[in-house]
Amino acid sequence: MIKMSEDDNLEAYRKKRNFSKTSEPPGSGATSSEGKPRYSIQKHRAKRLHYDLRLEVGGVLKSWAIPKGPSLDTKTKRLAVPTEDHPLDYIDFEGRIPEGEYGAGSVIVWDIGTYENTTRADGAAVPIAEALERGHATFILSGKKLLGGYALTRTGRGKNERWILVKMKDDFARPDHDVLEGKPNSALTGRSLEEVEEEGRAA
Repeated sequence: MIKMSEDDNLEAYRKKRNFSKTSEPPGSGATSSEGKPRYSIQKHRAKRLHYDLRLEVGGVLKSWAIPKGPSLDTKTKRLAVPTEDHPLDYIDFEGRIPEGEYGAGSVIVWDIGTYENTTRADGAAVPIAEALERGHATFILSGKKLLGGYALTRTGRGKNERWILVKMKDDFARPDHDVLEGKPNSALTGRSLEEVEEEGRAA
């Protein structure tokens, strides 16, 4: 297998965007965390409202669009559709993507923090990049809103590649609580999507 550079991994991301129009980062200058790898979940109102899970892996943010967002209920399976790798400095991006641009709409950082890879196979630890390549990863989130274990499992390949995100059983599982409704605003600034939209239009 040919090892791709970070720039190769971000080619699809850059081709979709006109950085003279969008305030999204082009992907230069950010470096990997020295400590635990980071993650974020961005709330994005484009054509439809959805949430984007981003995990720091191998110098980029591996990304999945989650139409219904994460759940604290262990019995609830959330569809996660893989998207292109994003640059590390996208992890805390908030703003309004202009009309006519890819993903046009408002974005806030709904949750952010670090994660710990807990994937194991045959009693041995599996690196997160390898786990995702195999199609199953488990990790513990330590975020401002989400805590505890989650599992991400691939259910198809190629054009039909889909993943399922599920909350694992632990002390942070809360089947009776809708965290999306209870904590709807930015974990960084406290702003709502509507406020970001208004600020973007006024700029």
